[in-house]
Amino acid sequence: MIGSMSLTALADKLDGQVIGSDAEFGRLSTDTRAIQKGDAYLALVGERFDGNEFVDEAVAKGASAAIVSRDIEHDKIALLKVADTHAALGAIAHENRLRSQATTIALTGSQGKTTVKEMLACILKHTGKTLSTDANLNNTIGVPLTLLRLEQDHEFAVVEMGANCKGEIAFSVGVASPNIVLITNASAAHIEGFGSLQGIVEAKGEILDGLQPGGTALLNADDPNVEQWMRRATEKRIVQFSVTTVGPQIAYRANDIQIGRRGQVSFTLESPDGNADIQMQLLGAHNVKNAVAAAATAMEAGASLDDVKKGLSELAPVKGRMCILSGLNGCCLIDDTYNASPSSFMAAIDVLNSFSERKFLIAGDIKELGEESVSAHESVGHYAANSDIDELWGVGEFTRYTVAAYGDRGRYFENQEELIAACQAQAGNDIAFLVKGSRGAQMDLVIKAMQNAGEQ
Repeated sequence: MIGSMSLTALADKLDGQVIGSDAEFGRLSTDTRAIQKGDAYLALVGERFDGNEFVDEAVAKGASAAIVSRDIEHDKIALLKVADTHAALGAIAHENRLRSQATTIALTGSQGKTTVKEMLACILKHTGKTLSTDANLNNTIGVPLTLLRLEQDHEFAVVEMGANCKGEIAFSVGVASPNIVLITNASAAHIEGFGSLQGIVEAKGEILDGLQPGGTALLNADDPNVEQWMRRATEKRIVQFSVTTVGPQIAYRANDIQIGRRGQVSFTLESPDGNADIQMQLLGAHNVKNAVAAAATAMEAGASLDDVKKGLSELAPVKGRMCILSGLNGCCLIDDTYNASPSSFMAAIDVLNSFSERKFLIAGDIKELGEESVSAHESVGHYAANSDIDELWGVGEFTRYTVAAYGDRGRYFENQEELIAACQAQAGNDIAFLVKGSRGAQMDLVIKAMQNAGEQ
């Protein structure tokens, strides 16, 4: 946090009530396990927990104040009672954001946003001190907690924003008040909370509404929904980037894309400041799209072409996102178990196609697709059938439709134990296994079972 805040000042902003004496704090915690002496404790409430019940524990850890949402009597700590502690968390984070001079970038999208966030942070660290979202803490709690980490000397903040339903990005972007926003794409991923692809497009577009006056919106010209976002952002400065679209409206573009053996990628970035040859450690043509989005956004924030080139070349794959591992009996493991959508499955298949070994796609379910679950899983199977992969093995409620759509060389397993046993029996130095599925499918357990003992 930047400076300190008092309960009485917050009470005025939040229409709250101070109980007992006033208190100032320079750190805020929502987790009693992380409290340091002098922190304020904020009691979040969820479906399965009530932080109000842990005030005594916060006091024992040294908290100097607590922000609560129900009547609590305590003679050892100053209290601020508010109607909604989640809203209070957002308001406190917003106040800290306003105290910062950092150029704040908010980004969202159906796929690639975490990778683009990592790319942005890696580029911008060459330009100035940069704060970015930890891991995937991109929801309406994670975004405020990220902004509370802003310090006076931060020059950039990269804030990833996800959502499970309409209105969540609106909340997050209202807290962040960004100078720059980016939408990577929209597709039928996690569709259950939005009702339809159009619902997702509209929800992603909420990020445009929170852009500061005079700010910049980065939009993907290759996305079929870009015209909708452009209409929504008519009062904003719009910068378009692309991999496939050509025209004077495209400010940043990838050209001369090269995919090497095992999916290594290089391309030429065309920008208003000139061109640069980019080489990356990340695998797959889909990461060219991510890299162009990150490069465009970083340069609009003030990064140079040299910063972009250095940052993108340094970024290594993160766990569960197209990581190449050494597997049992010398087999090649490609760990892409972090998450999944139909389009990311197809991108993974494209990467697997570039391997010279016999190619096995080990598939788990894609979650949160609602009424489109069957058709989406079938589409992955049809795509795989028209690729160069040799086998598709699957496990999960809906993956049976993927296997059926793939055809005769597909194999469906009733449980993960049987799948793992079959993979272990097949493993050899002439085999490449790509393992993928949504986080809820727990396909990372297949990776763990297939790794060399010394690498688990």
